[in-house]
Amino acid sequence: MKNVTISLDEKTASWARKHAAEKGVSLSRFIGEVLQKDMRRARDYERARRLFFSVVPAKLKGPGERYPTREELYDRGRLR
Repeated sequence: MKNVTISLDEKTASWARKHAAEKGVSLSRFIGEVLQKDMRRARDYERARRLFFSVVPAKLKGPGERYPTREELYDRGRLR
C-alpha cells in the first residue's frame, strides 16, 4: 500500500468525510475505494469501446448495387 498526500478544498473534504463516516470507513479508505471504482469504470469503458470498434460494419450495398429501401431494411418478416 502506498501513502499519498492530497489537497482538497474544504467543501470536497467535508463531503468526503461525511460519506466515509456513513460507510463506516476511514477517509483514506473511502478515497481509495472511490479511485478504484473510477479506475474499474474507465477500464471497462475502454474494453467496451475497443470491442465496439473491432466489429467491421456490414455493407448495405456492393459496387454498382442500389441501397436497400426503407421497407427492405425494416421488413420484420424477413427476420423470422
